[in-house]
Amino acid sequence: MTGHVTRAAAGSDVGRRYSANFDVVHLAEDPLLAVVADGMGDGEGSRMAGRTAVDVFVAGAGDSADSLREAVASAQRQVTESGRRIGGLAGCTLTALVESGGGYWLVQIGDSRAYRLREGLLELLTTDHTMAWLGAVNGWYAFDSPQASAARYQLTRYIGHPAHPEPDVLSLALRPGDVLLLCSDGVAEQVPYERIREILGRPVEPGEQVRQLLAVAEAAGGQDNATAVVVQVS
Repeated sequence: MTGHVTRAAAGSDVGRRYSANFDVVHLAEDPLLAVVADGMGDGEGSRMAGRTAVDVFVAGAGDSADSLREAVASAQRQVTESGRRIGGLAGCTLTALVESGGGYWLVQIGDSRAYRLREGLLELLTTDHTMAWLGAVNGWYAFDSPQASAARYQLTRYIGHPAHPEPDVLSLALRPGDVLLLCSDGVAEQVPYERIREILGRPVEPGEQVRQLLAVAEAAGGQDNATAVVVQVS
């Protein structure tokens, strides 16, 4: 057993741009299983992809890296097959935190994110699977340039990708005092780093931290669906 006690909360907000919410969130606390998916676009394929990916992943997720990869592979197959029937764009991101007997797994495909606040340092634990990330890391253009802005929407990996790419699967050893955030880009792109760090560092319940993150995203313009899961470790 991990020996840690976790408290968690999740929330999602449609924002102002879209008439519907194409983010999907799942949270179970014992054992901990948190999943955030963000549908690509605002059509039926987006809605189907997010819901299907989360349902299939949750049903198949075990406590080993192999089982998590297979759960993502199953989601890839089902979203791709459904996308063929629907036609048009059908895809989504998926970021998950999964408790296992010996610790925690972090699963990542797409550009939703996982952060960890530890002793005042907020770190991004995941990589954005986008051309913008590759371009910034390799110096093709400045991260805040128009080229980078356009490249944020060019995902190199996602659920529903025709090549069925694999996810990143990372092993996490959590410590008492850690606070984790899983979120869609509606939070990551609208809530600045310092505000995320400030909110996660406040001595309040995780549900209040989620509420504050979504409120800041809305105040910043609400230009996308915004979803957050906060996990406090003690």
